[in-house]
Amino acid sequence: MSLALIVTLAVNSPPNPETEENSPSSAAKNAAMEEVLVLGRQLNLNGAAISASQGEVGPTEIGAWPLIRTGDLMEFVPGMVATQHSGSGKANQYFIRGFNLDHGTDFATFVDGMPVNMRTHGHGQGYTDLNFVIPETVARLSYRKGPYYAEVGDFSSAGSASFSLMETLPNGLAELSAGEYGYRRGVVADSISKGEGDLLLAAEWQTYDGPWSDISEDVNKINLLGKYSADLRGGRAQFTFMGYDNQWNSPDQIPARAVDDGLIDAFGSLDPDLGGDTRRYSFSGGWIGAVAAGELSASAYAIDYDFNLWSNFTYLLDDADNGDQFKQRDDRRVYGFELAQKWQRENVDWQLGLQGRRDDIDKVGLYRTAGRQVLEAVREDRVMQDSLGLFAVHQYRWTDTLRSYLGLRYDYYDFDVNAGLAANSGQRSDGKSSLKGSLAWQPWPVSEFYLSYGQGLHSNDARGTVIQVDPVTGAPVDAVDPLVESRGYEVGSRLFVTDQLHATLALWQLELDSELLFVGDAGNTEASRPSERQGVEAGLYWFASERISGELELSYTDANFTDADPAGDEISGAIPLVASAAVNYNGDNGWFASLHLRHFGGYPLIEDGSVESDGSSLVNLRFGRELQQWRLQLDLLNLLDSRDHDVDYFYASRLPGEGSDGAEDIHYHIFEPRSLRASLRYQF
Repeated sequence: MSLALIVTLAVNSPPNPETEENSPSSAAKNAAMEEVLVLGRQLNLNGAAISASQGEVGPTEIGAWPLIRTGDLMEFVPGMVATQHSGSGKANQYFIRGFNLDHGTDFATFVDGMPVNMRTHGHGQGYTDLNFVIPETVARLSYRKGPYYAEVGDFSSAGSASFSLMETLPNGLAELSAGEYGYRRGVVADSISKGEGDLLLAAEWQTYDGPWSDISEDVNKINLLGKYSADLRGGRAQFTFMGYDNQWNSPDQIPARAVDDGLIDAFGSLDPDLGGDTRRYSFSGGWIGAVAAGELSASAYAIDYDFNLWSNFTYLLDDADNGDQFKQRDDRRVYGFELAQKWQRENVDWQLGLQGRRDDIDKVGLYRTAGRQVLEAVREDRVMQDSLGLFAVHQYRWTDTLRSYLGLRYDYYDFDVNAGLAANSGQRSDGKSSLKGSLAWQPWPVSEFYLSYGQGLHSNDARGTVIQVDPVTGAPVDAVDPLVESRGYEVGSRLFVTDQLHATLALWQLELDSELLFVGDAGNTEASRPSERQGVEAGLYWFASERISGELELSYTDANFTDADPAGDEISGAIPLVASAAVNYNGDNGWFASLHLRHFGGYPLIEDGSVESDGSSLVNLRFGRELQQWRLQLDLLNLLDSRDHDVDYFYASRLPGEGSDGAEDIHYHIFEPRSLRASLRYQF
């Protein structure tokens, strides 16, 4: 039976110009923002949310958890798993609702309105790298799971997350951190208020060698942030610059048999020349204020991005002489804008929006390499990809207890590929409309129930939409559909007993016309078969007092391909069970502590289910003390020193001495061992 939960309603509704003076005032907006920042998960979304699958996380909660990597911020989304199969400088691997998202496919992510997912990326469709974010500057994380929200288009079938950066800090801070395996980090941040404007400045520097036995990660990361906010023409304007530069070496996943046979240990590597470098510079601006008896928000952004990655997943399988190392390249500029107008009356809200994006990809390429030196170009392309999205939202309050949400969206894409191999050049365009609808019923003040439906989509790699010839073999191949549709259903409930106790429950189903799967021996994603997922999610949040809080989140998913194929119907990398639990303590005399457990169960690695991952559990601990302007913090990562795996794959590779066909094997990336990191912060 198809069960679905859809809830669609904007949390931050515009003020009513008939009841509020000069809507919206910056003072009211700032007060509303501060409420969200302080409360986070404690915020009562009854009467505002459109599903049990959306929520908010504030800076207090974000600052409480120990983070191994910046991408772990995504684990504040219930049911999300953020792991790593490569070096710390690379984007995380993400899993949610039975998806192996690779590095972000089918989950849309935004930072201050800028999209993070990269279309037609050199390493994988929808590549999502959050390393350019400084965690101390995050004001709020808003998440919405499922394709039920008209404001979000591409990559959002499984959901979306939006990070909002702070305008001001309560105090300036300077922090130094040091830890085992060469971990060093420094961050400085402060805000300056002058007149009607606020300027936030922040910088982050990090190095890390890692625990690997025969390779040093040699991470060298630098982040810069400058954000200016001010009242302007009756509204609020923001201008943000972000700069990010990183380089690293990669201890990639390794075959189990290499460890079993003593060729390397579990922290070893088979190719010492893997790694990458990336940079990202962006400038964005936005304005929100009263226009045409409603509220207008306008924003635009420009991103300059460069990426190089060297990988080797199969070792000697394709080239016994030089090895199978390859380089992936991505050099692009991204431009975009969004205009949205809201109107709110006594019982009805309207929103109209227009979004545009251009990916001007100067070079996206794949090369055979040895020792990071290019031997041959497999393909090297120039791509121009444009999109426009138009959406409309209607929300109506039928009674004091019943609300409805109706959204309509249309997305249009244009692909222009100038390929190194002329036969693979071409142009193609496509458009799709998406319908979203939800009902929210609140029979009692403490509880609300939701019923939702939504159509979503993801775009495919532009190169795949016009391809005619395999660039390696020269054989003819079929092009993929430019846009792939999804359909989601959900029923759910939200219980808010008091400020101290609330819970969520959702039953959902999602159907995709074509699955995007990670290809281990190519290092990218490719379009695959139609699929269906259904599951249940539950969250319990307890705020016992100002000193103690806790949470428990459980997610179970059943995921299968829906067509007939002798290979089987299991979806590789679809995690059935995800559990997360945390306890936070803020005691007398400045003492604080946080304990976080994340577990995910075994999952299939091949379509017939004959090979499975064992699953894994990870526990992190943070404790410390604040004394006036000083804060001493200790993080014990992988507290129980687990030897579980971050991620597992199953595919063929070839080691020295093996036959030309190599061997199919589990390839894994082990948890980093227990490590201690100490941080000293001065607040001014």
